[in-house]
Amino acid sequence: MLQSIPTIDICTLADDIKQDEILISRFAPYLDAHKNLFFPHRHSFYHLVFFTDGGGSHTIDFESFDVKPGQIYFMVPGQVHSWEFEGFVDGYIINFSSSFIQSFLLRSGYFDNFNFLNGNPKDEVVDLPAEQLPEIISLFEKIVAEVEKPAVLGSDMVKLLMLQMFILINRCQGKGDNFGKQGYNQTLIRNFQKLIEQHYVDVKLPKDYAELLYITPNHLNAVCKDVLGLSAGEVIRNRTLLEAKRLLTNPRLNISEIAFNLNFSDNSYFTKFFKKIEGITPEEFRKKTLNNKS
Repeated sequence: MLQSIPTIDICTLADDIKQDEILISRFAPYLDAHKNLFFPHRHSFYHLVFFTDGGGSHTIDFESFDVKPGQIYFMVPGQVHSWEFEGFVDGYIINFSSSFIQSFLLRSGYFDNFNFLNGNPKDEVVDLPAEQLPEIISLFEKIVAEVEKPAVLGSDMVKLLMLQMFILINRCQGKGDNFGKQGYNQTLIRNFQKLIEQHYVDVKLPKDYAELLYITPNHLNAVCKDVLGLSAGEVIRNRTLLEAKRLLTNPRLNISEIAFNLNFSDNSYFTKFFKKIEGITPEEFRKKTLNNKS
């Protein structure tokens, strides 16, 4: 698929081009060094920002959030985001690859249990309780210290500190009791969503995903409605719609190119698909989004 939105790699942001697994920094100097990152862009890595000062807004996949101290947000690879800050902004930032901590764990699906790493913007922005802030800030300071003063097994220490922080944040969300205890339906939905992420351009029908999951289409549909409150077809269409919105943020791509990249037979069919779900045409969505950004 044509990449219409800039995709940022860790090595692009790092001083050392060989640094491709993790980048850790205080946020103010990071922001000063990368002033061009206010425009919509994707990451090829996980992106974590914790705010200690500042205000403004940031947008993740067309969901807008107010920036405030004590807030932490996460992003998964492929999501589109932008920010508009007001005044001085500071905090901490950690960019890390999917393999950075996974390589440290025996359970390959361990991070699937953290809601803030599931790709849903509403779960990715966490307002931390005031009583938790000193402990979270202390962990960030220890992580920064490991980077500023490298020591033996420093990379492993960073992984341990990050894991400790993730567990604390998970507790703040009140999600700890059932961690790692997903039932059959939740596991099935997670596998369904992973398949959609891989195949949404070419595979459009629930029956084809049901076949990949070795279940019947009716069973897949029933589980989707039970867990997500949506039909299996709606889940697939929503992922296609999200990618359409992402592509529409680039004014250099015309509607026909976007329809082609999303495997629609023609521009008219794509427009009808988009308007039926979103309520406006792709052109109207683009105009509205770009006007808001400007």
